Amino acid sequence: MTLHALLFDVDGTLADTERDGHRPAFNQAFADAGLDWNWDAALYGKLLAVTGGKERMKYYIDHFRPDYSKPDNFDELVADLHQAKTRHYSALAAQGGIPMRPGVRRLLIEARATGLRLAIATTTTPENVTVLLEHSLGPGTPDWFEVIAAGDIVPAKKPAPDIYHYALEKLGLSAADCLAFEDSENGLRASLGAGLKTLVTINDYTHDHDFTGATVVLSDLGEPDAPNRLIAGPDLGQPFVDVAYLRTLHAN
Repeated sequence: MTLHALLFDVDGTLADTERDGHRPAFNQAFADAGLDWNWDAALYGKLLAVTGGKERMKYYIDHFRPDYSKPDNFDELVADLHQAKTRHYSALAAQGGIPMRPGVRRLLIEARATGLRLAIATTTTPENVTVLLEHSLGPGTPDWFEVIAAGDIVPAKKPAPDIYHYALEKLGLSAADCLAFEDSENGLRASLGAGLKTLVTINDYTHDHDFTGATVVLSDLGEPDAPNRLIAGPDLGQPFVDVAYLRTLHAN
């Protein structure tokens, strides 16, 4: 069984976009619309149980704002707010305010150099993916990814496995040929549902999630001079993730 491709989630996996990008962008969109909605860090952690920005806003109203009277055009309002949030997020990312997580750039460069194929499987919008990669990873880097499966391209978002099935179909590969990278329980459920071995890197919002079934759970990908921390899974005796590590992990 040979490793041929790496499939990456984006938010929380490639970069801490939830903390540094999406939450402040949501709050700015709410303020612009004259709404008294404000998502602090603790509340946002709870809302992340729901994937998809539009779905998250509806969940917030249903579960945290019983005082809010929905207008007749509520679905339209939510869609408009989501578009505004995307504009604010893009502006933040364009300022370079959302850095890649430790080890991400190094691993992507090495993976390309060794001939591994790269893909993205995420619930965020294609626009969010492109602006993040262009400004935080570098100009032209969206082209590093053979497939960018994003947003509403499939009917069911994570934890449904649809986005991974779509990416695998576009790559023309089976799940056994690939390794997925995730940061959350919902993401892991999606990748496992598609039959993918999965490496998880936790973050501030997901450190207490249930990662049963993950091939390995790490603090981050690590760097040669900044070791990561093994949380669960096999100890391969290396404190950072490189292609050799991934090939061993995939083969086990």
